Amino acid sequence: MLGRTYDAAVPDRADVSAFDDDLFRAALAVQAHAYVPYSHFRVGCAVRSASGRVYAGCNVENAAYPQGWCAEASALAAMVSAGETELAAVVTVADGERLVTCCGGCRQKIREFAGPATLVHACGPEGLRRTFTLDELLPESFGPEHLT
Repeated sequence: MLGRTYDAAVPDRADVSAFDDDLFRAALAVQAHAYVPYSHFRVGCAVRSASGRVYAGCNVENAAYPQGWCAEASALAAMVSAGETELAAVVTVADGERLVTCCGGCRQKIREFAGPATLVHACGPEGLRRTFTLDELLPESFGPEHLT
């Protein structure tokens, strides 16, 4: 519901002032293009790379359900396709009354390109609902440095 007030309680480590309105607008715009004939649950995601460029993606469903992909995966694929591999921030927008965060698989995908303090903003169509650090969403995570 537009205009609803949400609890924006954010842990001390996550700086709400770092919320990026440009990312929110990009995620909201791409959410409209989500291909969701089965769930009807549209999600948009925008990421800002370390260079400052913005990449956006939406969820794309498939009749063979496991073959679909999430908005976060789409945005990350766009970033990597452009030759970038370092995330500065993530914004995900989803409809509904409840707080929606990235699924576990997408948390791990984000982890590949981000550090523990990277901010992940969970939004509804009205704006920011809550900010997390990646470490809060995926504590004690496995990453590329474990393979060296």
